[in-house]
Amino acid sequence: MFTIISRIFHFGFKNFWRNGWLSTATIAIMTLAAIGFLGLIIFGVVTHAAASAIQDKIDISVYFNTNTPEDEILNIQQSLEGLSQVASVDYISQDQALATFQKNHANDPTVSQAINALDANPLEASLNIKAKDPSQYGAINDYLSSPDLASYIDTISYTQNQDVINRLAAIVRDVSIGGWLMTIFLALVAGLVMFNTIRLAIYSNREEIGVMRVVGASNSLVRGPFVVEGMLWGLIAALISLVVFAPVLYFVSPYLNEFIPGLDIFRYFYTHIILLFIYELLFGVVIGGLSSFWAVRRYLKN
Repeated sequence: MFTIISRIFHFGFKNFWRNGWLSTATIAIMTLAAIGFLGLIIFGVVTHAAASAIQDKIDISVYFNTNTPEDEILNIQQSLEGLSQVASVDYISQDQALATFQKNHANDPTVSQAINALDANPLEASLNIKAKDPSQYGAINDYLSSPDLASYIDTISYTQNQDVINRLAAIVRDVSIGGWLMTIFLALVAGLVMFNTIRLAIYSNREEIGVMRVVGASNSLVRGPFVVEGMLWGLIAALISLVVFAPVLYFVSPYLNEFIPGLDIFRYFYTHIILLFIYELLFGVVIGGLSSFWAVRRYLKN
C-alpha cells in the first residue's frame, strides 16, 4: 500500500512539472476562483461590520402618553427585553428627555424661556429599541401595535425608519447572494478548466497510460497521479491568493476604517490567516481533486 501511494505521488509531481504550461494556465484560473472565494469571506466581514455600524444608529422609539405611569412603561420594557428579536431597550424618562432637550438648545434663549414658562414637562417618556437584525423591526412594531399597549403609546417611529431599515436588510441579503453566486460561477469555471486540462494531459500521456493498463495497473494507480496533480494546483492557487490579497488589504484597510470606524480588515486578515488558508486550501483541493477524478473516471470508462 505504501509503495502504491508513493508511486501515485511520484507520478503526480512528475505530471505537474511535465505539463508546465498547462499547469500554469490552470493555476491562474484556479487562483482567480480562490481570490473570488477569499474575497467573499472578506467581503462578508466588511458587510457584517458595516451592517452592525449602521444598525447601531438605527432603532425605533416608542413615545408614551404623558399620563402613562412609569411602572407601566418599565413593565413594557421588561416584556420587550424578553422578545427574541430584541437586542436592547433603553428607557428615557420625561425628566431625562427634558434635560437632553435643554442641553441641545442651551444656546437658544427663546426655546429656554418657552420651556421655563411651562407649568409641566411637555416631553414624553420613551423606549429606544434595537433589534438583533434589521429585518426584525417589523415584528417588534407589530408587538407594540397590539391593542393591549395602544392605550399607553402615543407614537412609534418605525414608520419613519421603515424605508431605511428595509433597505439595509435588502442590501445585506442581496450582497450575500450575489457574492455566493459569483464564487459558485468562478468555481465552476475553474473546475471546467481543470477538467479539460486533465483531459489534455491524459491525451498527451495516452501511450504511457495504455502501457500501464496492459501490464495490469489498477484504476487507482492510473487515476491517482492526476488527482494529486489537481490537488497541487489547488494548493498553489490557495497560497497565491493569500499572497495577492495581503498587500491589497494593507492599502485598503485605512480607507475602510474611515467609512466603518473600528474595522481593521488587515488586522482581521493576519490574525485569521491560518483559518483563511484552511478555507482556501479546502476550496482549491476539493475543486482540483474532484475535477481530476471526474476527468480520469470518464477516460477509464471509455
